[in-house]
This record gives sequence, structure tokens and C-alpha cells, in this order.
Amino acid sequence: MSSPHDLIWVSDRTALQGDLPEWVASQWRPALPLVVRRDSDTGGRVPVGVRGLQRDLRAAGWVDPRDIRRILSPETLSDAARLLASPYISQPPLQAALQLAQLTWPWRWGITGSVGYALATEVPVLRASSDLDLLIRSEQPLDRAELLRWQTFVSQLPCGVDTQIGTPRGGFALTEWLREERVLLKTPQGPLLTDRPWSTE
Repeated sequence: MSSPHDLIWVSDRTALQGDLPEWVASQWRPALPLVVRRDSDTGGRVPVGVRGLQRDLRAAGWVDPRDIRRILSPETLSDAARLLASPYISQPPLQAALQLAQLTWPWRWGITGSVGYALATEVPVLRASSDLDLLIRSEQPLDRAELLRWQTFVSQLPCGVDTQIGTPRGGFALTEWLREERVLLKTPQGPLLTDRPWSTE
């Protein structure tokens, strides 16, 4: 079972469905993963995003769950051994991730965005100036003091860091939560302004 931000690989080109732009045919192949996204109107299909080689090339599509051959979670990508083995280990975003991986946290965390994609594929989408996009998924509310400790640490890392918190209801930006305890929650039905991002009611 896949969740938003997971990377998935499918069986062949026909597995990727949807009204896709022309660039997808030349820049995507089944050897490359798709990114699971949020959408309410799934019809039993998995909503996915396609990454192009440029930042502005993104497309939304669909995949039948039966066509999924492999799932890789962002949490798997934050393993210190994987980071050290990456050909991009000298880049600031990976150095930052490695510093995080060498500390103990009360939750599992993962790497998303261009850094996660580069770690999973070795496709050269990573730049020295790339931000490090992180994900913490939790079924229950997290301790505010621990979140502040995390944010204080990541703010001192050698690149920009953006942490998303994933809840059963959707995802939100950690900095927004720490600043206001009210967030714009990204849900399958669209954005929702709430001070109860973990509530399922």
C-alpha cells in the first residue's frame, strides 16, 4: 500500500494513465519512479506525479495498483549508509541529511523532493543549491518541544530545509505549525485551514 510522497515503479509505459503533456513521452520511462500524490477522485487508482528534468516540468497521472512493481518510502532514503554510498554525498543537501541521520529522534523521518529523487535514481536533478525536503509521518500529535529541537537543528544545516508533517488527514509545513499552531493542511479534497491537523473528524 502506497502513501503520499512514496516513490513507485510500474510495469511499463501503458501503466501511466491520464491526460499527460508531450514532454512525458521523452523524459519518463518505467525505469524511473513516479511520486504518489494526494487526490480524492481516485476511482481505485493511485494518483501519481511525474518529474521532468527541469523543476517546472511536473505532470499528474494515475496508476492501477496492480501495475505497481516496487514502492520506496522517503524514510528508507534517510538511512545513513545509503546517504554515504550516494555519488552526491559531497553536495550540501546530502551532507545536511547525513548530519540529521547521525542523531537520535523520536520519530522516523524521510527525504522527498529532488534530493529523494536523486538518491533513489541517481538521475542528476540535484544541485548544490537544492533545498532538502523532509517528511515526518505520524498518526498522533507530536511533542512540540521535540519539534522545536528538530527545527532548531535543521535551521543550522548547510542548505535550506523544509519539513512537512504527514498526518492521517493530510500534510502541513512544520514552520507554520510552530509559528501559529494553525496550518494550511493539504488534504485529498484540497487545502484546509485548521488548528487540528491530526483530527479525523
